[in-house]
Amino acid sequence: MSLNTFGHLFRFTTWGESHGPALGAVVDGCPPGVPLSEALIQPWLDKRRPGQNRNTTQRQEADAVRILSGVFDGLTTGTSISLLIENTDQRSKDYGDIAQTFRPGHADLTYHLKYGVRDYRGGGRSSARETAARVAAGGVARQVLATLAPEVRITGYMVQMGEKRIDRDRFDLTEVGRNDFWCPDAVAAAEWDDYLAWLRKDDHNSVGAMIEVVASGVPAGLGAPIYGKLDSDLASAMMSINAVKGVEIGEGMAAAALTGRENADELFYEDGQIRYGSNKAGGVLGGIATGQDVVVRFAVKPTSSILSPRRSIRMDGTPTEVVTKGRHDPCVGIRAVPVGEAMMALVLADHLLLDRGQTGGLRGRIG
Repeated sequence: MSLNTFGHLFRFTTWGESHGPALGAVVDGCPPGVPLSEALIQPWLDKRRPGQNRNTTQRQEADAVRILSGVFDGLTTGTSISLLIENTDQRSKDYGDIAQTFRPGHADLTYHLKYGVRDYRGGGRSSARETAARVAAGGVARQVLATLAPEVRITGYMVQMGEKRIDRDRFDLTEVGRNDFWCPDAVAAAEWDDYLAWLRKDDHNSVGAMIEVVASGVPAGLGAPIYGKLDSDLASAMMSINAVKGVEIGEGMAAAALTGRENADELFYEDGQIRYGSNKAGGVLGGIATGQDVVVRFAVKPTSSILSPRRSIRMDGTPTEVVTKGRHDPCVGIRAVPVGEAMMALVLADHLLLDRGQTGGLRGRIG
């Protein structure tokens, strides 16, 4: 079973473990003639790279990507693209104490129950380190979008840390690159900085987060009923990210509290253009893009690697207490922002190719 692969026509397979020699991705289905180089992928990996500030893990990895195949003279050839990222700062000794112990909240127990063997060094495949390969593959997807749908823009940011939310009245996208949290609210970012410092140093704890990813300029018509819905693939993509426990599109869970009048996005036709009175649907109706912004949010749980003792069991079933050593993110949601952006790019590139294959760009007309 190929359960390390995602996508339909534009597909990628990730491989490697947190403390192995390297990790990477193989991207298949990329059209030929797309400009691609390490320099075009690296900026996205730099956004996700660990050890950049006090609010993320202090593991130091360059995350330098190498393209091993599928590119010639700066252009994709249409064959599979192999991407390699070496691990250079592993400290496997930090995990020696839990070789025979299951960490609460981690995938240690389920990996053991399923496979009978597990890589306890940093969690192996269940580690958030795996997401570096996704971001590299997402860099390829962004180049596909830049070539075939250059109007598409993808932006991710954090809207909540624990119980602390941004104020939408202070929403400013220019703030996203100015703080450690990819936060569009400068006041909230300052509060989060103080809160996370206390949580990490004094409370020996961690906290969850909510990430929002918006894609503008998405062509209307992407996605297909019933089992090829754009929003169902987006939900699957985001849910597959390590530590994600919930995904919503548009109003999402809040739609349950709305009435029909409140939730239905009214339609207008002005100056030869379809316009909407709102975007409660998050840019997708019936699984098909409306042409509005595609809006996805996902919840990231607190990392379970904390210095506070938690009760657990050993391999032999005896009780124990676990304190997880090592270098971990006090809020893993921070580095999930570029991962969410990558998954959005990968799904959109896939659906763009699917639509070209099925309809050839044919569209119904209004007016």
